[in-house]
Amino acid sequence: MKIAAAIILAASAIPAWGADFKSVAENGTVMYDAPSVKAKKLFVVSRDYPVEAMVSVENWVKVRDPAGELFWVERKSLSDRRTVVVTVPVADVRQAAGERAPLAFRVQQGVALELSEVGADGWARVRHRDGQNGYLRIKDVWGL
Repeated sequence: MKIAAAIILAASAIPAWGADFKSVAENGTVMYDAPSVKAKKLFVVSRDYPVEAMVSVENWVKVRDPAGELFWVERKSLSDRRTVVVTVPVADVRQAAGERAPLAFRVQQGVALELSEVGADGWARVRHRDGQNGYLRIKDVWGL
C-alpha cells in the first residue's frame, strides 16, 4: 500500500502540460556535476542550447540535455525562450507545414532554432538566428 501511495504521489508531481523546456541565456554557460560553483565543471554550452528542467534547488536547476545526460546549471543562466536542436544529419525546413511545401532552407545536426509554434500535425514553426523561418518535422528535433 505504501508503494502505491508513493507512485501516485510521484505521478501527481509531474506537470499536466508536459516537460519544462528552457534554453541557455548566455554564451559560455558552465554545466556542473552538482549544484555549486565549487562542483566539478563538466563543459560549457552556448546561448540557445535547449535543456529540460528536471529539478530546482535554490539558485540551481538540474537539467537534461538532448543526449539524455543530467547536469546542474545556475538558474540565472536559463531563459524561458524556447529553442529546439536538430537531431538528424540534415533537417529540411519548409515554407509551410507539409512534405510537399517548397524548401525554405536546410539545417545541420546540432543547430539550435527558436521555436515559434507547435502544430498538431507533426510540424513546428521555427526561426533560425539569421532570420530565416519555416516549418520542420517535430521528429527531426529535440526540445518539445
